[in-house]
Amino acid sequence: MTMQFDIIIVGGGHGGAHTAVALRQSGFKGSIAILTAEADAPYERPPLSKEYLAGRKPFERLLIRPPEFWADRAVTLRTHERVVAIDAARRQVTTESGVNFGYGDLVWAAGGEARRLSCGGHDLDGVHTVRTRADVDRLHRDMAISERVIIAGGGYIGLETAATLTGLGKQVTVIEASPRLLSRVAGPSISRFVEREHRSNGIDVRLSSVIDRVEGVAGRACRVVLADGESLSADLVIVGIGIDPVVEPLRIVGAATGNGVIVDELGMTMLPNIHAIGDCALQPHPFASGRLIRIESVQNAVEMSGTVARALCGEAPVARSVPWFWSHQNDLRLQTIGFALDHDREVIHGNMADGRFSVAYVRDDHVIAIDCVNDPRSFVEARSLFSAPTENQRLDQRFLISTSETTSTER
Repeated sequence: MTMQFDIIIVGGGHGGAHTAVALRQSGFKGSIAILTAEADAPYERPPLSKEYLAGRKPFERLLIRPPEFWADRAVTLRTHERVVAIDAARRQVTTESGVNFGYGDLVWAAGGEARRLSCGGHDLDGVHTVRTRADVDRLHRDMAISERVIIAGGGYIGLETAATLTGLGKQVTVIEASPRLLSRVAGPSISRFVEREHRSNGIDVRLSSVIDRVEGVAGRACRVVLADGESLSADLVIVGIGIDPVVEPLRIVGAATGNGVIVDELGMTMLPNIHAIGDCALQPHPFASGRLIRIESVQNAVEMSGTVARALCGEAPVARSVPWFWSHQNDLRLQTIGFALDHDREVIHGNMADGRFSVAYVRDDHVIAIDCVNDPRSFVEARSLFSAPTENQRLDQRFLISTSETTSTER
Protein backbone atom coordinates (compact mmCIF):
# COMPACT_ATOMS: atom_id res chain seq x y z
CA MET A 1 0.00 0.00 0.00
CA THR A 2 1.25 3.50 -0.88
CA MET A 3 0.33 6.60 1.11
CA GLN A 4 -0.26 9.47 -1.29
CA PHE A 5 0.42 13.19 -0.72
CA ASP A 6 0.47 16.22 -2.96
CA ILE A 7 3.79 17.35 -1.49
CA ILE A 8 6.24 15.26 0.49
CA ILE A 9 9.02 17.00 2.39
CA VAL A 10 11.98 14.79 3.33
CA GLY A 11 13.67 16.15 6.43
CA GLY A 12 12.42 17.74 9.64
CA GLY A 13 14.99 20.50 10.13
CA HIS A 14 14.54 24.23 9.56
CA GLY A 15 14.28 23.81 5.79
CA GLY A 16 11.67 21.09 5.86
CA ALA A 17 9.59 22.65 8.63
CA HIS A 18 9.56 26.11 7.08
CA THR A 19 8.64 24.72 3.67
CA ALA A 20 5.44 23.32 5.16
CA VAL A 21 4.78 26.58 7.00
CA ALA A 22 5.40 28.68 3.86
CA LEU A 23 3.14 26.46 1.74
CA ARG A 24 0.22 26.96 4.09
CA GLN A 25 0.94 30.69 4.37
CA SER A 26 0.83 30.89 0.57
CA GLY A 27 -2.59 29.27 0.58
CA PHE A 28 -1.65 25.78 -0.55
CA LYS A 29 -4.66 23.53 0.15
CA GLY A 30 -3.29 20.15 -0.89
CA SER A 31 -1.95 17.39 1.35
CA ILE A 32 1.52 17.75 2.88
CA ALA A 33 3.69 15.24 4.70
CA ILE A 34 7.02 15.70 6.48
CA LEU A 35 9.13 12.53 6.70
CA THR A 36 11.95 12.75 9.23
CA ALA A 37 14.44 10.09 10.24
CA GLU A 38 14.52 11.46 13.78
CA ALA A 39 12.22 10.68 16.68
CA ASP A 40 11.22 14.28 17.30
CA ALA A 41 9.10 16.98 15.72
CA PRO A 42 11.13 19.68 13.89
CA TYR A 43 13.51 21.52 16.22
CA GLU A 44 16.34 24.05 16.13
CA ARG A 45 19.85 22.64 15.80
CA PRO A 46 22.06 25.67 16.68
CA PRO A 47 21.33 25.50 20.44
CA LEU A 48 22.38 21.83 20.61
CA SER A 49 26.08 22.65 21.04
CA LYS A 50 25.36 25.54 23.42
CA GLU A 51 22.27 25.99 25.62
CA TYR A 52 20.93 22.44 25.28
CA LEU A 53 24.33 20.80 25.87
CA ALA A 54 24.87 23.04 28.90
CA GLY A 55 21.42 22.19 30.27
CA ARG A 56 20.24 25.81 30.13
CA LYS A 57 17.42 25.21 27.64
CA PRO A 58 15.00 22.26 27.72
CA PHE A 59 14.20 20.47 24.49
CA GLU A 60 10.64 21.82 24.41
CA ARG A 61 12.06 25.31 23.86
CA LEU A 62 13.97 24.08 20.81
CA LEU A 63 10.83 23.07 18.91
CA ILE A 64 10.28 25.15 15.78
CA ARG A 65 6.52 24.96 16.34
CA PRO A 66 4.43 23.44 19.18
CA PRO A 67 3.53 19.77 18.61
CA GLU A 68 -0.12 20.56 17.89
CA PHE A 69 0.80 23.07 15.16
CA TRP A 70 1.34 20.42 12.49
CA ALA A 71 -2.03 18.74 12.97
CA ASP A 72 -3.77 22.12 13.14
CA ARG A 73 -2.27 22.99 9.72
CA ALA A 74 -3.12 19.56 8.26
CA VAL A 75 0.56 18.63 7.91
CA THR A 76 1.19 14.91 8.40
CA LEU A 77 4.36 14.46 10.46
CA ARG A 78 5.96 11.01 10.23
CA THR A 79 8.95 10.48 12.54
CA HIS A 80 11.34 7.50 12.35
CA GLU A 81 10.96 7.53 8.55
CA ARG A 82 14.37 7.59 6.81
CA VAL A 83 13.96 7.76 3.03
CA VAL A 84 16.32 5.27 1.37
CA ALA A 85 15.01 5.10 -2.20
CA ILE A 86 13.27 7.26 -4.78
CA ASP A 87 11.33 6.15 -7.85
CA ALA A 88 11.26 9.37 -9.87
CA ALA A 89 9.19 7.87 -12.69
CA ARG A 90 6.44 6.67 -10.34
CA ARG A 91 6.87 9.67 -8.00
CA GLN A 92 7.36 7.51 -4.98
CA VAL A 93 9.78 7.26 -2.05
CA THR A 94 10.49 4.26 0.14
CA THR A 95 11.58 4.49 3.74
CA GLU A 96 13.90 2.26 5.74
CA SER A 97 10.86 0.69 7.40
CA GLY A 98 9.56 -0.42 3.99
CA VAL A 99 6.70 2.10 3.72
CA ASN A 100 6.01 3.65 0.30
CA PHE A 101 4.88 7.27 -0.04
CA GLY A 102 3.64 8.74 -3.31
CA TYR A 103 4.06 12.43 -4.13
CA GLY A 104 3.04 15.03 -6.65
CA ASP A 105 6.11 17.12 -5.77
CA LEU A 106 9.04 16.21 -3.56
CA VAL A 107 11.10 18.66 -1.48
CA TRP A 108 14.39 17.13 -0.37
CA ALA A 109 15.49 18.81 2.87
CA ALA A 110 17.40 15.91 4.40
CA GLY A 111 20.38 18.03 5.42
CA GLY A 112 23.56 16.19 6.33
CA GLU A 113 24.99 13.61 8.66
CA ALA A 114 27.87 14.36 11.00
CA ARG A 115 31.16 13.29 9.47
CA ARG A 116 32.97 10.72 11.55
CA LEU A 117 36.63 9.97 12.05
CA SER A 118 38.01 7.53 9.49
CA CYS A 119 40.81 6.28 11.71
CA GLY A 120 40.97 3.29 14.00
CA GLY A 121 38.86 3.49 17.13
CA HIS A 122 36.24 5.79 15.62
CA ASP A 123 33.48 3.46 16.79
CA LEU A 124 34.54 3.10 20.43
CA ASP A 125 32.18 4.07 23.23
CA GLY A 126 32.87 7.62 24.29
CA VAL A 127 33.35 8.90 20.72
CA HIS A 128 30.54 11.34 19.91
CA THR A 129 29.19 13.72 17.30
CA VAL A 130 26.97 16.78 17.88
CA ARG A 131 24.34 16.92 15.16
CA THR A 132 21.02 15.68 16.57
CA ARG A 133 19.18 15.73 19.86
CA ALA A 134 19.93 12.02 20.24
CA ASP A 135 23.66 12.76 19.81
CA VAL A 136 23.63 15.34 22.59
CA ASP A 137 21.53 13.17 24.90
CA ARG A 138 24.11 10.39 24.55
CA LEU A 139 26.87 12.91 25.18
CA HIS A 140 25.09 14.14 28.32
CA ARG A 141 25.14 10.64 29.78
CA ASP A 142 28.90 10.37 29.27
CA MET A 143 29.70 13.88 30.49
CA ALA A 144 28.84 12.98 34.07
CA ILE A 145 31.76 10.53 34.21
CA SER A 146 34.22 12.51 32.08
CA GLU A 147 36.75 15.24 32.79
CA ARG A 148 39.23 15.18 29.89
CA VAL A 149 37.67 15.94 26.51
CA ILE A 150 39.31 15.84 23.09
CA ILE A 151 37.46 17.71 20.34
CA ALA A 152 38.36 16.98 16.74
CA GLY A 153 37.68 20.05 14.62
CA GLY A 154 38.22 23.78 15.08
CA GLY A 155 35.15 25.02 13.21
CA TYR A 156 31.93 26.44 14.61
CA ILE A 157 30.62 23.19 16.12
CA GLY A 158 33.94 22.17 17.63
CA LEU A 159 34.60 25.58 19.19
CA GLU A 160 31.03 26.08 20.43
CA THR A 161 31.16 22.67 22.08
CA ALA A 162 34.60 23.38 23.52
CA ALA A 163 33.39 26.66 25.01
CA THR A 164 30.33 25.01 26.52
CA LEU A 165 32.29 22.15 28.10
CA THR A 166 34.98 24.49 29.44
CA GLY A 167 32.20 26.46 31.10
CA LEU A 168 31.09 23.22 32.73
CA GLY A 169 34.55 22.68 34.18
CA LYS A 170 35.86 20.12 31.72
CA GLN A 171 39.49 19.96 30.59
CA VAL A 172 39.29 20.49 26.82
CA THR A 173 41.76 20.03 23.98
CA VAL A 174 40.87 21.02 20.41
CA ILE A 175 42.63 19.19 17.57
CA GLU A 176 42.54 21.05 14.24
CA ALA A 177 44.17 19.77 11.05
CA SER A 178 44.47 23.24 9.48
CA PRO A 179 47.08 25.81 10.52
CA ARG A 180 44.35 27.99 12.03
CA LEU A 181 40.89 27.81 13.58
CA LEU A 182 37.77 28.61 11.53
CA SER A 183 39.85 28.34 8.37
CA ARG A 184 36.82 27.60 6.14
CA VAL A 185 34.66 30.47 7.36
CA ALA A 186 36.86 33.33 8.56
CA GLY A 187 40.06 35.17 7.72
CA PRO A 188 43.39 35.01 9.55
CA SER A 189 42.70 37.97 11.87
CA ILE A 190 39.52 36.40 13.24
CA SER A 191 41.26 33.02 13.51
CA ARG A 192 44.09 34.44 15.60
CA PHE A 193 41.72 36.39 17.85
CA VAL A 194 39.46 33.38 18.46
CA GLU A 195 42.48 31.17 19.16
CA ARG A 196 43.79 33.62 21.79
CA GLU A 197 40.38 33.85 23.44
CA HIS A 198 39.96 30.10 23.73
CA ARG A 199 43.50 29.62 24.99
CA SER A 200 42.90 32.30 27.62
CA ASN A 201 39.87 30.31 28.80
CA GLY A 202 42.03 27.25 29.38
CA ILE A 203 41.44 25.34 26.14
CA ASP A 204 44.47 23.54 24.75
CA VAL A 205 44.45 24.29 21.00
CA ARG A 206 46.53 22.04 18.72
CA LEU A 207 46.83 23.35 15.16
CA SER A 208 48.17 21.45 12.13
CA SER A 209 47.45 18.28 14.09
CA VAL A 210 45.83 15.10 12.85
CA ILE A 211 44.36 12.23 14.86
CA ASP A 212 46.01 8.95 13.87
CA ARG A 213 43.83 6.71 16.03
CA VAL A 214 41.65 6.49 19.10
CA GLU A 215 42.63 3.84 21.60
CA GLY A 216 40.42 2.27 24.21
CA VAL A 217 40.11 -0.08 27.14
CA ALA A 218 37.22 -2.54 27.37
CA GLY A 219 35.62 -0.97 24.32
CA ARG A 220 35.74 2.60 25.62
CA ALA A 221 37.95 5.43 24.36
CA CYS A 222 40.72 6.40 26.75
CA ARG A 223 43.31 8.20 24.60
CA VAL A 224 43.91 9.87 21.26
CA VAL A 225 47.17 9.33 19.40
CA LEU A 226 48.22 12.08 17.00
CA ALA A 227 50.02 11.58 13.70
CA ASP A 228 53.27 12.82 15.26
CA GLY A 229 53.04 10.08 17.89
CA GLU A 230 51.91 12.20 20.84
CA SER A 231 49.36 10.48 23.07
CA LEU A 232 46.61 12.47 24.82
CA SER A 233 44.45 11.00 27.56
CA ALA A 234 40.71 11.35 26.98
CA ASP A 235 37.48 10.38 28.72
CA LEU A 236 35.46 11.75 25.81
CA VAL A 237 36.19 12.32 22.12
CA ILE A 238 33.84 14.68 20.27
CA VAL A 239 34.04 14.86 16.49
CA GLY A 240 33.11 18.18 14.87
CA ILE A 241 34.69 17.94 11.40
CA GLY A 242 31.71 18.90 9.26
CA ILE A 243 28.81 17.09 7.65
CA ASP A 244 28.26 14.88 4.63
CA PRO A 245 25.17 16.01 2.69
CA VAL A 246 22.48 13.33 2.48
CA VAL A 247 21.91 13.04 -1.27
CA GLU A 248 22.60 9.41 -2.17
CA PRO A 249 18.98 8.47 -3.01
CA LEU A 250 18.87 11.45 -5.38
CA ARG A 251 22.20 10.60 -6.99
CA ILE A 252 21.14 7.00 -7.63
CA VAL A 253 18.13 8.13 -9.68
CA GLY A 254 20.09 10.61 -11.78
CA ALA A 255 20.27 13.93 -9.95
CA ALA A 256 23.43 15.93 -10.54
CA THR A 257 25.50 15.92 -7.36
CA GLY A 258 28.84 17.09 -6.07
CA ASN A 259 29.31 18.35 -2.55
CA GLY A 260 25.51 18.25 -2.34
CA VAL A 261 22.71 18.01 -4.90
CA ILE A 262 22.84 20.65 -7.61
CA VAL A 263 19.78 22.88 -7.90
CA ASP A 264 18.88 25.99 -9.89
CA GLU A 265 17.86 29.40 -8.54
CA LEU A 266 14.40 28.03 -7.65
CA GLY A 267 15.76 24.99 -5.82
CA MET A 268 14.87 22.60 -8.66
CA THR A 269 17.02 19.52 -9.24
CA MET A 270 17.51 17.91 -12.64
CA LEU A 271 14.77 15.42 -11.73
CA PRO A 272 11.15 16.28 -12.53
CA ASN A 273 9.04 17.50 -9.61
CA ILE A 274 11.95 17.26 -7.14
CA HIS A 275 13.35 20.30 -5.32
CA ALA A 276 16.17 20.38 -2.77
CA ILE A 277 16.94 22.97 -0.10
CA GLY A 278 19.13 23.69 2.90
CA ASP A 279 22.40 22.10 3.97
CA CYS A 280 22.34 19.46 1.21
CA ALA A 281 21.68 21.83 -1.72
CA LEU A 282 24.49 23.00 -4.00
CA GLN A 283 23.24 26.22 -5.56
CA PRO A 284 24.40 29.16 -7.68
CA HIS A 285 24.43 32.22 -5.45
CA PRO A 286 24.52 35.87 -6.58
CA PHE A 287 26.67 36.84 -3.59
CA ALA A 288 29.22 34.17 -4.56
CA SER A 289 29.59 35.51 -8.12
CA GLY A 290 27.11 32.89 -9.28
CA ARG A 291 29.32 29.94 -8.40
CA LEU A 292 27.85 26.77 -6.95
CA ILE A 293 28.04 26.82 -3.18
CA ARG A 294 26.53 24.78 -0.34
CA ILE A 295 25.48 26.89 2.64
CA GLU A 296 25.00 25.47 6.13
CA SER A 297 22.88 28.05 7.90
CA VAL A 298 19.39 28.52 9.28
CA GLN A 299 18.96 31.70 7.24
CA ASN A 300 19.70 29.88 3.99
CA ALA A 301 17.41 26.96 4.82
CA VAL A 302 14.51 29.26 5.64
CA GLU A 303 15.07 31.44 2.57
CA MET A 304 15.29 28.46 0.22
CA SER A 305 12.14 26.97 1.76
CA GLY A 306 10.28 30.17 0.94
CA THR A 307 11.60 30.16 -2.62
CA VAL A 308 10.49 26.59 -3.21
CA ALA A 309 7.08 27.13 -1.56
CA ARG A 310 6.42 30.12 -3.80
CA ALA A 311 7.46 28.14 -6.87
CA LEU A 312 5.12 25.27 -5.94
CA CYS A 313 2.28 27.75 -5.45
CA GLY A 314 2.93 29.48 -8.77
CA GLU A 315 4.18 32.69 -7.19
CA ALA A 316 7.04 34.81 -8.48
CA PRO A 317 10.40 34.39 -6.70
CA VAL A 318 11.95 37.15 -4.64
CA ALA A 319 15.58 38.25 -4.87
CA ARG A 320 18.12 36.34 -2.81
CA SER A 321 19.36 38.18 0.25
CA VAL A 322 22.95 38.35 1.39
CA PRO A 323 23.82 35.25 3.47
CA TRP A 324 24.57 35.70 7.15
CA PHE A 325 25.80 33.42 9.90
CA TRP A 326 26.45 33.53 13.62
CA SER A 327 28.29 31.66 16.35
CA HIS A 328 28.20 32.03 20.13
CA GLN A 329 31.27 30.80 22.01
CA ASN A 330 30.90 31.82 25.66
CA ASP A 331 31.50 35.60 25.62
CA LEU A 332 32.25 35.69 21.89
CA ARG A 333 29.40 36.70 19.61
CA LEU A 334 30.58 36.27 16.05
CA GLN A 335 28.25 37.50 13.28
CA THR A 336 29.15 37.20 9.61
CA ILE A 337 27.54 38.60 6.49
CA GLY A 338 28.56 37.77 2.93
CA PHE A 339 31.15 35.36 1.52
CA ALA A 340 34.83 36.17 1.98
CA LEU A 341 35.72 34.26 -1.20
CA ASP A 342 38.94 35.32 -2.93
CA HIS A 343 39.41 38.43 -0.81
CA ASP A 344 42.74 40.20 -1.20
CA ARG A 345 42.90 42.05 2.11
CA GLU A 346 41.29 42.51 5.51
CA VAL A 347 40.34 45.86 7.01
CA ILE A 348 39.94 45.93 10.79
CA HIS A 349 37.53 48.46 12.29
CA GLY A 350 37.58 48.94 16.05
CA ASN A 351 40.01 47.67 18.64
CA MET A 352 40.73 43.94 18.75
CA ALA A 353 42.26 44.39 22.21
CA ASP A 354 38.85 45.46 23.51
CA GLY A 355 37.23 42.36 22.07
CA ARG A 356 34.74 44.41 20.07
CA PHE A 357 35.57 44.97 16.41
CA SER A 358 34.75 44.07 12.83
CA VAL A 359 36.79 42.75 9.93
CA ALA A 360 35.86 43.70 6.37
CA TYR A 361 37.00 41.38 3.59
CA VAL A 362 37.92 43.37 0.50
CA ARG A 363 38.33 42.37 -3.13
CA ASP A 364 39.33 44.98 -5.72
CA ASP A 365 38.63 47.78 -3.21
CA HIS A 366 35.07 46.62 -2.60
CA VAL A 367 33.74 45.06 0.61
CA ILE A 368 32.45 41.53 -0.07
CA ALA A 369 31.96 40.23 3.49
CA ILE A 370 32.21 41.38 7.10
CA ASP A 371 32.84 39.57 10.38
CA CYS A 372 31.61 41.32 13.55
CA VAL A 373 32.88 40.26 16.98
CA ASN A 374 30.73 41.43 19.90
CA ASP A 375 29.72 44.32 17.63
CA PRO A 376 26.00 44.12 16.78
CA ARG A 377 25.84 47.75 15.65
CA SER A 378 28.39 47.10 12.92
CA PHE A 379 26.51 43.97 11.91
CA VAL A 380 23.33 45.99 11.37
CA GLU A 381 25.28 48.48 9.28
CA ALA A 382 26.93 45.64 7.38
CA ARG A 383 23.54 44.21 6.42
CA SER A 384 22.53 47.62 5.12
CA LEU A 385 25.68 47.70 3.00
CA PHE A 386 24.47 44.71 1.01
CA SER A 387 20.72 45.34 1.07
CA ALA A 388 20.28 49.13 0.59
CA PRO A 389 21.89 50.31 -2.67
CA THR A 390 21.55 54.00 -1.78
CA GLU A 391 23.69 53.40 1.31
CA ASN A 392 26.32 51.24 -0.37
CA GLN A 393 28.86 53.94 -1.19
CA ARG A 394 28.79 55.55 2.25
CA LEU A 395 28.95 52.27 4.14
CA ASP A 396 31.55 50.80 1.82
CA GLN A 397 33.82 53.71 2.70
CA ARG A 398 32.98 53.38 6.41
CA PHE A 399 34.22 49.79 6.44
CA LEU A 400 37.30 50.66 4.37
CA ILE A 401 38.47 53.13 7.02
CA SER A 402 40.25 51.15 9.68
CA THR A 403 42.34 51.28 12.80
CA SER A 404 44.48 48.47 11.41
CA GLU A 405 44.80 46.85 8.03
CA THR A 406 46.37 43.64 6.79
CA THR A 407 46.92 42.13 3.39
CA SER A 408 45.76 38.53 3.58
CA THR A 409 48.12 35.95 2.17
CA GLU A 410 46.61 33.11 4.19
CA ARG A 411 43.33 31.42 3.32
